[in-house]
Order: sequence, then C-alpha cells, then structure tokens
Amino acid sequence: MTARPANAHQARLLRLLRDGGPNSRAQLGDQVELSRSKLAVEIDRLLQTGLVVADGLAASRGGRRSHNIRLAPSLRFLGVDIGATSIDVAVTNAELEVLGHLTQPMDVREGPVAVFEQALAMAAKLRASGVAEGFDGAGIGVPGPVRFPEGVPVAPPIMPGWDGFPVREALSQELGCPVMVDNDVNIMAQGEQHAGVARAVRDFLYVKIGTGIGCGVVVGGEVYRGTNGSAGDIGHIQVEVDGRPCACGNRGCLEAYFGGSALARDAENAAREGRSAQLAARLDEGGELAARDVAAAATAGDAVALDLIREGGTRTGQVIAGLVSFFNPGLVVIGGGVTGLGHTLLAAIRTQVYRQSLPLATGNLPIVLGELGPTAGVIGAARLTSDHLFSPA
Repeated sequence: MTARPANAHQARLLRLLRDGGPNSRAQLGDQVELSRSKLAVEIDRLLQTGLVVADGLAASRGGRRSHNIRLAPSLRFLGVDIGATSIDVAVTNAELEVLGHLTQPMDVREGPVAVFEQALAMAAKLRASGVAEGFDGAGIGVPGPVRFPEGVPVAPPIMPGWDGFPVREALSQELGCPVMVDNDVNIMAQGEQHAGVARAVRDFLYVKIGTGIGCGVVVGGEVYRGTNGSAGDIGHIQVEVDGRPCACGNRGCLEAYFGGSALARDAENAAREGRSAQLAARLDEGGELAARDVAAAATAGDAVALDLIREGGTRTGQVIAGLVSFFNPGLVVIGGGVTGLGHTLLAAIRTQVYRQSLPLATGNLPIVLGELGPTAGVIGAARLTSDHLFSPA
C-alpha cells in the first residue's frame, strides 16, 4: 500500500508538486505558510515515505542553492472513464501526464460485470506495455449519479443493473490499490481543471453533451457534488411541459430533446421522412445514425442537420442560462462526444445564454469548448485518486 501524508502540510506540498511539477524547497516555501525549519521537517518526512525524491540543485536565487523536490517517478495512477458507449483507460505518472491510453466501444447497458471485465483487460494491456508495474491508485468515472463516500452508483437512468453495485470495493480488490468513484462529468471537469481550458479558474461549469447531458460544478477549485451526489444532473431539467418521455421516467427533460441519443433519433426521423437527402444517404449506408453523421451532414451544408444542432444548442443554452444566473461562474466549458458538432452548437448555446442571462453574469463570461477531448475523463479520474492518496491518512 502506498504511503499517505501525515498531515495537511504534507498533503499541500504533494498537491503543489503534482500540479506544478518539480520545484525547489525555496519556491515551495514561498507557497506554503511554514517556517523554513518546519518546511524542512515536513519535506524530510515526505522523503522518508518515498512519495517524493530529491531532484538535483535548483537554480540559484542568491546565497546557498536550494534542492529540487519532485514526486516519486515510480508512482502510477489508473484513470478509467466509462461512458454510455465506450471505455477510456489510461495510466498517468504522479504529475498526471498520460503515459498510455486505450479506448474501446462498450455499451454500459451490458452491466457492471461485463464493463469492468473489459476495463480490467485494458488496464492489464497497458501494464503489459511497460508503462506501469502496478497502480498506486485508480479513479473511475461512471455516467450516472454516484454516492461518493461509498463509491456506489445510485439509480442511474441509462445504466440498468448498476444501481447499488459496489464499484469501489470490487475494483480495489481486483486492482490491489485504493479506488475512487465519481460521476463521469465531475471527473471531466477535474481533467479540464488540471490540464485544460479551466486551469486558472476557481468557479466554473463543465457541461458534458454525450449520449446524455450532465454538468460538473466546480466551486472554489473543488467539485460540488451535493448532499447525495446528484448535483449537476441538468439533463433531467424540464424544458417542455408534458413534453417527450425521458429515460428517467419524467417528460420534457432536456435529455429527451438533445444529446447523442435524442439527436440520432431526430436525425433518423428526418431521413425517413425525406427531409434530408444527406442524412437519408448516411442512414442507407450505415443502417443507423449517430451524432457524427449529423455533424458531417451539417459540414456539407445540410439545412436539416444544421437546424437540429441549432435547436439542441438553444435548448441546452436555455438550461445553462438559468445555471449562469444562479451560480455566476467564471467560465462555462462544453465537452463530451457531441462537441464534434463544433461551432454551430457552441454559437447556439452562447446566443441563448447571452440573450437570457443577466448582463452582470455574462459580461465577462467565456463559453468555450473543452481542450482535452477524450483525455479529460481519464486525467480527471487520475486526479481524483491522487487527491485521495495525497490526503492525510
């Protein structure tokens, strides 16, 4: 079992080294409220645990040169991002740099046993490639609400068979390391916070538009999960009274009108009704349509595909506008698989948010696409488990 920091000062030093990379004792001292002697004691204790190592002399700042400290190069974290239709698995070092990354299609509706058999096989393949001998921690993201303290999914609408499944317990036994579990949108938000477009922002929203729609809420640099782990479940906010039936059992939810599943359904209807020659041709060729087909048709100038994207972006923007007026974030990040729809989608969301929210909330509000794409989730999952490891035991 990997060592843990003994107190909050050591935990702070470990996270500074994770987020900022190798640093000198002197520069670390500038960032923490410790006397020089106390700092020396805590760093020496961390050196004894093996979590950090000496890394040569730092550049001179005048006088006696300080030594660099870095996280142990041998530390390895496993990040697993389970989506509705795919699994991403990656291995990172202690600074959360991706050393190996695999992605494979997988239907989450096949159930937790089949999904985790696949995820574990992918992790074993990465180990066999030489990027890790073992794992010091693993982070898992799943596409549904999670009771965070126990690492257990709770009544996820698109995940039959997952309710109450002991993800943390089962995988920690299989992997032989601590495992942390969270909603996939929360880990994507953490990924963008660590290495993406939200690096310098403390309060932001990460909106994932994939098969479904969810929102990661980051407050003061920390993910806000709510009392029972369901914060940010915006896909089930009603946008139409007595509207379309939704997988959650209600009617008129945002997810019933937009997201990968709803977009594919509407595109197939348009194709079969003869309203779009582009979509009809793609349906004939592939037998079914996906969001990428709508994106390709829109790129080719298909008016129906463009309208579908704009309508979905407007409805999503309607919900985000309410969140912006309530939360007043410093940034809104749009991510997930449907962001392949690109700037047509982003423009529709921006237009609705800027039109509907108060000017005080939107005057300096960037609404941008995420930078990390499919690596946001695995980096965020690795960050999740490093947060646990780099907390006092």
